[in-house]
Amino acid sequence: MNEEKTVPHNRGKGGRPPKNDPAKHRLTVNLTDQQHVDFLALYEQSGVQSLSGFIAARIFGDEFRVVKTDASAVEFIAKLTALHSQIRSIGVNYNQVVKELHSNFGEKKALALLYKLENATIELAGIGREVMQLCEQFKAKHL
Repeated sequence: MNEEKTVPHNRGKGGRPPKNDPAKHRLTVNLTDQQHVDFLALYEQSGVQSLSGFIAARIFGDEFRVVKTDASAVEFIAKLTALHSQIRSIGVNYNQVVKELHSNFGEKKALALLYKLENATIELAGIGREVMQLCEQFKAKHL
């Protein structure tokens, strides 16, 4: 019997270095259509990046976590984040408007305009409270 020497040959400067223990044994499994669908569903739920890694983990009994994401929760959080950034922008604009009112208008005119701004702010605060109530309802229902 010929003994093969596993001496790495000189590959030059390019390429990635060879693995110490390369995976070179291939196995085949025949599945029915339903088994294949079930297998692919398990693979997608596992979150493992490679199919071969998933198969090896299942064969050798490694544990894997199934992470399920609720699409409505993700969308809700994305919209809530966008709303939060808009409210921060409103706060910045509010400060700039008040500063400009005091510096460019007389006291009477500035107070009249600030009264309108105050009413709009009260309305915005009410909307903010409604949003917080909706968040609490969503949290109680889905989380």
